[in-house]
Amino acid sequence: MTMHILTVVSHPRVNSLTFSAAAKFTQGLADAGHHTELLDLHRSGFDPVLREADEPDWSSDRQIFSPDVEAEMERMKKHDALAFVFPVWWYDLPAMLKGYIDRVWNNGFAYGSNKLPHRKVLWLGLAADSKEHMAKRQYEQMMNRHLNVAIAGYCGISNSKVELLYDTLDEKPEVYDKILTQAYQLGRYYDND
Repeated sequence: MTMHILTVVSHPRVNSLTFSAAAKFTQGLADAGHHTELLDLHRSGFDPVLREADEPDWSSDRQIFSPDVEAEMERMKKHDALAFVFPVWWYDLPAMLKGYIDRVWNNGFAYGSNKLPHRKVLWLGLAADSKEHMAKRQYEQMMNRHLNVAIAGYCGISNSKVELLYDTLDEKPEVYDKILTQAYQLGRYYDND
C-alpha cells in the first residue's frame, strides 16, 4: 500500500553522512512506490526554542499556536507516516530535532485531547559508537524506550521503531557503503512490519 511519509532530517551539514543516509532512505521509499516529503530542519529556518506562544495550555483542548508551529502541524496532517533521520548525540536526539518534537508534537495535537493518527514512525539514528559499545551500557534499549514508548506511544503511534546505524566515524568505504545500504533497505521495506 502506498503511503505518504514525512521524512524529517536534522543535521547542520548537508554534506554529512546523515544527509547521504536520508537520500538513500528516501530513494528506497520512492522505489517501493511511496511518496515522501523531506523536511530539512536546519535549512527550513525552523526555530527549535519553545517560547510562550507554544507552551502547552493544559486548560484548553485546542490551543492556537504560533504560525510556524501551526504550519508544521498542517504539514504533518498531510502524511500517513513519519521518519526521522538524525545523528545520535549524547545517546539522544540532536537539540534541533528535540525542539521540533517539543514545539510541534504539542498538547491538543499530538497528546491530550487528540493523538497523532500516523500509522508508523521510524527513528533512524546514525551512531558513532559500535553496536557492542552501545549494548554494554544499554544505550540502544534506553533510546528504544524513550522514542518508542515515551514519545511515539504517548502520542498514539503504536508502530514505532528505532533503527541505529553504527560506526559512522569509521571512514572505510565498506563501512559507509554498509550504512547507506541499510538506509536504503529501511526505506525500501518501510511498510513491512
